Amino acid sequence: MNCYFFRTLAISLLVPCAVAFGQQEKSKAKVIDPANMDFTTKPGDDFMKYAGGVWLQNNPVPGKETRWGSFNILRDFNVKAVRDILVESASDTKAAAGSVKKRVGDFYAAGMDSLAVEKAGFNPIKPDYLRAGSVKNPAEVLDEIVYQRTNGIGNPLFGLIVTQDRKQPQIMVVQLSQGGTSMPDRDYYLKSDARTKKIQSAFNTYVTALFTLAGESPETAGKKAESIFNLEKKLAAAQMSRVEMRDPYKTYNKFALADFDKNVSSFQWKSTLEKLQIKGEDTILVNSPKFFATADTLLNQVAIGDWQTYLQWNVLRAAAPYLSKPFVDANFAYSQVLSGQKVQTPRWQRMSSLTDGTIGELLGQLYVEKHFKPAAKARMDEMIKNLIKAYEIRIKNLEWMSDVTKQKALDKLHAFTPKIGYPVKWKTYDGLEISRDSFFQNLRNAGRWSYQEMISQLGKPVDKTRFAMTPPTVNAYYNQVNNEIVFPAGILQYPFFHPEADDAFNYGAIGAVIGHEISHGFDDSGSQYDKDGTLRNWWTEEDRTKFMERATKLQEQFDAYTVLDSIHVNGKLTLGENIGDLGGLNAAYEAFKMTPQGKSNKKIDGFTPDQRFFLAWAQVWRANTLPETKAQLIVTDSHSPAEYRTIGAPVNMDAWYKAFNIQPGDKLYKKPEDRIKIW
Repeated sequence: MNCYFFRTLAISLLVPCAVAFGQQEKSKAKVIDPANMDFTTKPGDDFMKYAGGVWLQNNPVPGKETRWGSFNILRDFNVKAVRDILVESASDTKAAAGSVKKRVGDFYAAGMDSLAVEKAGFNPIKPDYLRAGSVKNPAEVLDEIVYQRTNGIGNPLFGLIVTQDRKQPQIMVVQLSQGGTSMPDRDYYLKSDARTKKIQSAFNTYVTALFTLAGESPETAGKKAESIFNLEKKLAAAQMSRVEMRDPYKTYNKFALADFDKNVSSFQWKSTLEKLQIKGEDTILVNSPKFFATADTLLNQVAIGDWQTYLQWNVLRAAAPYLSKPFVDANFAYSQVLSGQKVQTPRWQRMSSLTDGTIGELLGQLYVEKHFKPAAKARMDEMIKNLIKAYEIRIKNLEWMSDVTKQKALDKLHAFTPKIGYPVKWKTYDGLEISRDSFFQNLRNAGRWSYQEMISQLGKPVDKTRFAMTPPTVNAYYNQVNNEIVFPAGILQYPFFHPEADDAFNYGAIGAVIGHEISHGFDDSGSQYDKDGTLRNWWTEEDRTKFMERATKLQEQFDAYTVLDSIHVNGKLTLGENIGDLGGLNAAYEAFKMTPQGKSNKKIDGFTPDQRFFLAWAQVWRANTLPETKAQLIVTDSHSPAEYRTIGAPVNMDAWYKAFNIQPGDKLYKKPEDRIKIW
């Protein structure tokens, strides 16, 4: 799944889009405010500063945030909108038992009962902690891993999901994935530069603090922290890098269960899957066989005491954000070093996000009632049709692609399924018990329910109506195996769309979002899936070579961008998103030029239509980001920093140069022959 902004971090934006508003001389809505711009800066030297320099100066990162920009403002609006819904639901004494409002209100109320949480302290997880520390051999280690996973406690050692088979997308399969580490990326274990050493030290302090809060002596807790790091470092060394993980073929390794069981015999996968309540499966997908070979060896070689510590640690770290204040504070102190965030996020905001993340399609029903109207969906439908048409024109006009591959690309484009706002059928969460009196038990119940709901998909037809994001989410995504583009209701608002704005603004903002998600179907990874969502080549060898030559040039462009001191953008890691931006903005511009305003030169608020188009794009990406967060995202995020997303696509578009009279000598100027054109 590819998203518009960050991926764990993964995000996108907006609301409905307008089709053609005609040639306006004044914008009814002040969607582009010259007061936010820095006219002392040439657009060809620093387009982000030109388009929003005054705004950036006047909007530093708030203490509870790690960055502040258009995405964050909309998220902030949405989280407050969600809070209002939750407070109202929790206060409604007349809500019927079992109703959506009652269940949502009870979950939030339980989370906001801080007195009960403080009183409970460590007790909610004490039995799990003691049990995890009592395993006596590798077989019991596996049993504890199974217990934690099936009971919503944690996911130690490896990942397990039920997903669509990339080469048979009509079938649901079990997929195992590398895992087992606590820090955000393998690099934090394997590198030794000063920035990494600081994070390792903070991690040691964090692990020691949690074990101490669990009742261990400071000396014992320190030894346990050392044990955790040493074991997780071995797991990290066996993991593939994030760049390697982007290769859909490299991560597609299908085994007969009996054969895989022979290769990693310590896991006893046949019996382990049965204990995981997965029965009748004779094949399994594995994204990193090398990792599981290492994990298999470690099961027998690592001392049982270290495994006890590791399993206890997984209980602690999974629960820490939801326990009493000392646990929450220790968790935040560690995250501060990673992100630079100054002030802890307020409890109401954490509980709002947790409610959305846990029972999002119950909360989503209440959100959609208040914040998403049928007219919004109708406008998005029309906008998507326009972008598809623009993309079709661009594919037909590609000079580097043969007719036979063009036809396959068009077939895929015309097979796209758009999904807007919210699912056509909601999850009911039948069987999930929610009590107003037990916050932590609600989380455990939800964890168990989610696991059962996931494995229940095995043996059933693929449900293509599902959404991978909840309705309030400020994001969008492309799903390769379903060949679908999805826009949750939460993103369909200003600053990505405004019903009273001109076409230039809406196409430069939400139009580029739509185009970005379409382009994921044709980026270096998504382009390896055909119109049916099957991982199967549809390119001629010559055309694929030409495509990758252009993609490599884009990779090199982003490799050259400096983020902090010696840290550069990782062009390989961010390639898919950068192709998404380049293709998306070009397609949005193509669609915009079909509108009456796009064909005119009438100014609004002093700007030409083309200038407003690119200013809308820049406004989407204007953001201030803490340096610690920048450093972390370069390692973990498949998206480029906002300042380079602002310029990465425009510097390759002739229309941008013409709109702002960019000339040789300007810092961002690229010769016409050096401008990268892919889609």
